[in-house]
This record gives sequence, structure tokens and C-alpha cells, in this order.
Amino acid sequence: MNTDVIITCAVTGAGDTVGKSDKVPVTPQQVADSAIEAARAGAAVAHIHVRDPETGKGSRDVELFREAVELVRASDTDVIINLTAGMGGDWIPDEDNPAVGGPGTDMIGPEERLAHVKALLPEICTLDCGTLNFGGGNDIYISTPGYLHEMARIVQELGVKPELEVFDLGMAWFASSLVEAGLIDAPPLFQICLGIPWGAPADTNAMTAIRNALPPGAMWAGFGISRMQMPMVAQAMILGGNVRVGLEDNLYLDRGVLATNGDLVTRAKEIVERLGGRTLSPAEARVKMGLKPKG
Repeated sequence: MNTDVIITCAVTGAGDTVGKSDKVPVTPQQVADSAIEAARAGAAVAHIHVRDPETGKGSRDVELFREAVELVRASDTDVIINLTAGMGGDWIPDEDNPAVGGPGTDMIGPEERLAHVKALLPEICTLDCGTLNFGGGNDIYISTPGYLHEMARIVQELGVKPELEVFDLGMAWFASSLVEAGLIDAPPLFQICLGIPWGAPADTNAMTAIRNALPPGAMWAGFGISRMQMPMVAQAMILGGNVRVGLEDNLYLDRGVLATNGDLVTRAKEIVERLGGRTLSPAEARVKMGLKPKG
């Protein structure tokens, strides 16, 4: 069991959640305020997406990222910034001609997926380590081996720590091959993402199997979406990992009770402490993850 736990808060994501809860941050100011709230509640890491302020939809606009990141950096929280690099892989086949992308498709290459990372140099950015059927329709998230090799090379040259996001056992296998190829600096950092249709389910068997497939010396965290968010906090800690919560993955604190990011971090911290552990500060988390000291 891990008793020195890093909490990551994924503050907004890019999913269609804005209409489901008025707590979901949309503007860069709201995203930054929510990341700061999570940090003050006990999160060491803020995982940040941005949204179009007009539509609420996920965005990869570098200037929106810049505004949110600069606001967080100007705060007194010292929180570790983890930027998504998962935008730009959405493919929805056109109904009349499936050889081309239909409405909702947003498919770009490795360099463009990392444009905001290059501009802002966060301490961590994500690499989604494979392609996934997403939901019950025709939506596909595409992240090919060739793209990921190139993105890992770029991120390594930038000195940014990649968080290797794995949604099933095959993705863990592939991510481990990036480590073996020397494209990931030690210690490698993995995020086990569970419950997203149609990746691995949010249960003990899936988390254990993926954890067991990680390379020696790997650091990892895990999460489940929706009602499995808090059970997977306990499960990840018991299995030796760190944890992630946040409105990207779950909107509710209790049945029928909408949460803020601060609420979710507070609940996760309570679980960690009731299991006999403690949560790490950003400074302590930097040491544990092998990040460069801030400043």
C-alpha cells in the first residue's frame, strides 16, 4: 500500500459536461480558479484542459491555455501543472463517406498536438498511449504508435515529464515499449484510466492487471470515472499507486449532490487519511516524481 499519496485533480476535461453541472469550469479564469481551489484542498497536481468560452466545448487554443496557466502560476499554491496533450485525435466517420471525417472530427499531427506544451513548458503533459473506441457511436480517439514515438521524443527534448495515460492492457504494453526505447526519462509516470467505454472497466481486476504490466520502477496513479471515482481512490492507494479525482471524470460528491473540484479533492484526502496515509505537497510530489525543483 502507498501511504504517501499524490492527488491529481483533473479540473474540467473536454467532455459534454457543461450542461450537466454549473460547477464545471469553462473560461480560463474559471479553470484557473478551480485548479487553485483544488490545490488549496490538497491536490499536488492540476490536470488542465481548456474550453471555448462561447460554446463550452473542449479547445486546443494555445492562448486559452496560456491565460489559464499564467493565472495558476501567479497564485500562491505552487501546484504542479499537468497539461493535456490529448486534443486533436477525434475521428468520426462521415455517414455518407466513411473514408473522410464527419462533423466533430478534429485530427491533427504530433507537432500541433503539442503546440501549447512547447509554448508554456508545463512540468507534466499527458500522452494518451493508444487508439480507443469511445462510447457507443462511431467516435474514435486516434493516437498511433508513430505519432506517440514522435510526441515522446519532442516532450523529452522539451524537458517536460510525460504522464503515460493507459486505458487498457495493450496501451500499458505499448507505453512500456516507449520506456524501453529510451524515450521516457526515469522514473516513468503512468496514469491508469478506468471506466471509459470501451477501455478497461473500473474494477480491481483491471487496475491490478495493468499495474502488474508496468515496467520496474514505474510511478503510477489510477482513477475511475463517475460513481467509481472514490472507490478507485481507495483501490489505487491499496495497490500502491497515487490517485486522481476531478470534474473531468465525475460530477457528483454524493448521489444527487453536484461537486466542485475542491469537494472531490477533500473527499479523496479524507479517504487517504482514513486508510492511514497522507497526501503530499507539490514540493514533495516533485521529489517523488523526479521533477526538477521549481525555480
